[in-house]
Amino acid sequence: MLAALGYSTIGLFLLLTMTRRVSVLVALVLLPVLAALVGGFGDELGELVLEGLTTVAPTGIMIAFAVLYFSLMVDAGLFDPLIRGILRVVRNDPLRITVGTAVLTMCVALDGDGASTFLITVSALLPVYKRLGMSPLVLSGVVCLGAGVMNMIPWGGPTVRAMAALKLESSEVFTPVLPAMAFGIVWVLVASYLIGRRERRRLGMLDPRGHGLTEDRGGDDIVDEKAPQARPAAAGEGPGTLRIPAPVAPSARAWLTVFNLVLTIALVVGLILEVMPLPVLFVLGFAVAMLVNHPTWEQQQALLDKHAKSVVLVTTMIFAAGVLTGVLTGTKMIDSMAEALVSVIPDSLGGHLPVLVALTSMPLSLVFTPDAYYFGVLPVLGHTADGFGVPPAEVARAAILGQMTTGFPLSPLTASTFILVGMSGVQLGEHQRFIFRWAFATTLVMTVGALVTGAFSL
Repeated sequence: MLAALGYSTIGLFLLLTMTRRVSVLVALVLLPVLAALVGGFGDELGELVLEGLTTVAPTGIMIAFAVLYFSLMVDAGLFDPLIRGILRVVRNDPLRITVGTAVLTMCVALDGDGASTFLITVSALLPVYKRLGMSPLVLSGVVCLGAGVMNMIPWGGPTVRAMAALKLESSEVFTPVLPAMAFGIVWVLVASYLIGRRERRRLGMLDPRGHGLTEDRGGDDIVDEKAPQARPAAAGEGPGTLRIPAPVAPSARAWLTVFNLVLTIALVVGLILEVMPLPVLFVLGFAVAMLVNHPTWEQQQALLDKHAKSVVLVTTMIFAAGVLTGVLTGTKMIDSMAEALVSVIPDSLGGHLPVLVALTSMPLSLVFTPDAYYFGVLPVLGHTADGFGVPPAEVARAAILGQMTTGFPLSPLTASTFILVGMSGVQLGEHQRFIFRWAFATTLVMTVGALVTGAFSL
């Protein structure tokens, strides 16, 4: 009964949110509460919800101050040189911008932390997308693909969990799938090219005369009146130069820009080296940045007022997700769902278990939390594979190809997903519909790569 109730809760959540029947926040809170009441856990409901909220509290705190920090830096013009550089390289071409998004994401994602990857990448690139009128779904989708593949690194979430759950070494889990990971990286570049080409067709190239976005249709220029318009080039500038407005005071002062750059680099290095817990780093970083950039009380209040809406939208979603995970975990629904999943695998498929795990792990990321999958489902799958003469290490390799790797930026059970969609300004259901098939294709490509290179057998 618990397994059926858990699957029904997740299925109903996906149905209601993807069809826009209710908001994600409402579904995250009310559906698990309803499931707990139906399952007879009414007396424990308060404790279950509180436990879930406590679990996600550090993430919620980190996101609140991270959004404030990077919003401050965007306002201060810290990313304007990067934006100008990107625009010079990509030449206002949506296709090149999309591919550049994938490359930048995969570079930033080397720190192994999805949350910081989304915060840094979206903060830097969202202004570019807005200026050219590109869809924010393209941004969230391509970042999702790039971060997903890079999440396979040994210090990332899935590989660490797989090694711990099955008591394996990195050489047994990660090293054999390196070629498959290379397949995935190439596919992400191909996918971003295809997505970018479609976005280019939708928008057209920026008119070299600097008059806006146009599309060549039989020689006639069709101007998108809603698209951002480039300001006419000033004297001495080349034709069609897209001018980025100069940042407002006091960020125009060179010393302040240098200070912001040094502070941000120090913060990123601190995140990578984990010198302190992530929430602490962002709390301290934002406090210092606000004091230096906005030294008066009035300026500080104005900054908080300006970005309060963004903070509330993102953090409330994080805490609402805590209600769902708290109820599913505390009532043991997740454990029952794992047992039910393994029990339906027929004996005839036992020898093909690695391939089956690889193909199902990405969709299952929408149902299971990372911890539930790796510490609940994977050990049972590994034991089952061993009984069929399949090394458990092959099952671990298959699991990291989809679960968390391409599924975590889509799952409503992963807090960082709400960072990505919240900062990009898109709805979770729209994001899932837009990028799911591309993400699943990534898993398929890497599975083929793993089979070809011998990471696991068919």
